[in-house]
Amino acid sequence: MSDDEVDHELLALLRQKFGIGTVDPNAPPETKVLQDAERICYNSIDVALDMRHTKLAAIAIHEEMQKREYSAKSWAEHELHPKSKDEATVNFIFTMDLLNFSFWSEKGEEERFTVSYKDKRWTGYWSMVAALQRALGEEIPITSPDFWIDEEKCSDEVLRKVFRSETEEEIPLFEERVQCLREAGRILQEEFDSSVVTLIEDAKGSAARLVNLLADKFPCFRDEAIFEKKKVRFLKRAQIFVADLWAAFEGEGYGAFNDIDKITMFADYRVPQILYSLGVLVYCPPLDARIRRREIIESGHSWELQIRGCSIWAIELLRREILKLQPDAKINAILLDFFLYDLAKEKETADEEAIPHHRTRSIWY
Repeated sequence: MSDDEVDHELLALLRQKFGIGTVDPNAPPETKVLQDAERICYNSIDVALDMRHTKLAAIAIHEEMQKREYSAKSWAEHELHPKSKDEATVNFIFTMDLLNFSFWSEKGEEERFTVSYKDKRWTGYWSMVAALQRALGEEIPITSPDFWIDEEKCSDEVLRKVFRSETEEEIPLFEERVQCLREAGRILQEEFDSSVVTLIEDAKGSAARLVNLLADKFPCFRDEAIFEKKKVRFLKRAQIFVADLWAAFEGEGYGAFNDIDKITMFADYRVPQILYSLGVLVYCPPLDARIRRREIIESGHSWELQIRGCSIWAIELLRREILKLQPDAKINAILLDFFLYDLAKEKETADEEAIPHHRTRSIWY
């Protein structure tokens, strides 16, 4: 071959390496969340990972998870999560994760949005889960996609009743939640015969394909941004839907996926907070001060994207470190996220938070 001839084999390899050109339709599906997170992390100037503390945190987390016998079964053990392994639970989880965003409040614990259910008061994420359970108990079919698009039966007034609060503060971003419900209901009706099960079946047992389906078909699941002039994907709620299915059905039935380990951590505000407490995440002084002053960081701001991307990559590194400690450990990013979220809530309850969580108001988390 002369110097002037094109080496098509080498060109194909380079295109494959850098994601240029046509995509092989037979290639396994990828969400690209982890790859984007790695790129964000290695281009971040305001958020960094402390590798020494990452190794120490992996040891501590692994020991605590073993001590508590933490596993996917822990998900269903919470009193508010559904217990049955049927289509009703699939619909509940879809509704739950469709609305799983922005529960933080500037008000005190006694004044923030609160839901009463079965003689208990619930705040944060659990307030939304309790509201769904309460509505079903009141015979409001809140987890039915057909109900969401019937604006006579599912009026804004009915939805305000579903999400009524024990305090004067209503659920944050109420209008946006209504929009998510109605939009998702229409798309399910048009594309999937109004069936979440059909949506799951279209993924053909692939967690990554299901995440991509959600992001491609449902705008309210399309959690993407621009970082350093390039699109990056986080897909927090799309991924947590897959993870919740996997946990609720214990990896069987509707929760059976042949590539579940492609799911990353769910980039929100609680896990970064606990990663900071563990010394894994380090913030530049201006960002650190902004968070401590509880000032808003706008959605899409470079600081926010760095926090989210570095958190995803940090969980991946923690996973790798744990596997070095115990190569046969049944560990993935889902379990690490679930465990660290629970740990962050425990520290909040005990008033042991090292730093407040960052404040970004959006539908993405």
